[in-house]
This record gives sequence, structure tokens and C-alpha cells, in this order.
Amino acid sequence: MDRSAIMRAVKSRDTSPERIVRKLLSACGYRYRLHSKILSASPDIVFSGRKKAIFIHGCFWHGHHCKRGARVPKTHVVYWRAKIGRNKTRDSRQISQLRRAGWKIKIVWECQLHRPNLMKSLRQFVEAAASKTTAAK
Repeated sequence: MDRSAIMRAVKSRDTSPERIVRKLLSACGYRYRLHSKILSASPDIVFSGRKKAIFIHGCFWHGHHCKRGARVPKTHVVYWRAKIGRNKTRDSRQISQLRRAGWKIKIVWECQLHRPNLMKSLRQFVEAAASKTTAAK
């Protein structure tokens, strides 16, 4: 399989990490929208009435500081560093826009998915009063 075929197979929606988070939220009884367009952003999970959004980031694709996110590809290093840098810049811009518009944001990293406290963290984020500043990374 050549590189372009591999890259075409990488999904941006309905990924395994996204399905895990959705399953946890559904188990808590929450209703949400998927990929709703808000300003120039499209968070993975949106609670419109609460003005809360969840982004589920792959550690490699979004440049997380964990072991998987810090991994550097062996080929085309310049391209990948620039690509991940653009992703980080876009993420930062979108999150800033949403926060200025009064939205509360939570980022769930791929490496956090199997932590035992993830469900508790999601529940606290969704239930937190609108006046509180709830921004988790």
C-alpha cells in the first residue's frame, strides 16, 4: 500500500477515540451533537444549550507532549513538522475564537482515553455551571 492510500484511509470523523468518548457520554445519559459548525470551528462533540464543546485530538496529529505525540516520523520530517505545526496553530485559533464567544472547551487527548477518571472528568465538564471557567487540557 503506498503512502497516499494510507493517508486517504485516515478518518477525520467517527474515529475510534471519538467513539469511545461518545460511548462514555451516552452512558451518562447526555445528548449532544456531532461536528456542529460553530464560528469557524467544528468540534467533535457539541452541547449547544450549555455552550460547551469537546475536541478529541489524536496525539500525533495535534502535537501532544506525550510519548506518541512527540514521535517524529522517519521520512519527510520537514513536511510532518510543518503539518503538525499548522494543526496546532489552527486548533489554538479555533479554541480562542470559541472561548471569546463564551463557549467552554474541553480537549480529550488520545492518550487519556483509557484513564479510569475520564468519565468523571467528562461528567464534571458537562455539569459545571456556565459561570465557571472549565477549560481542561
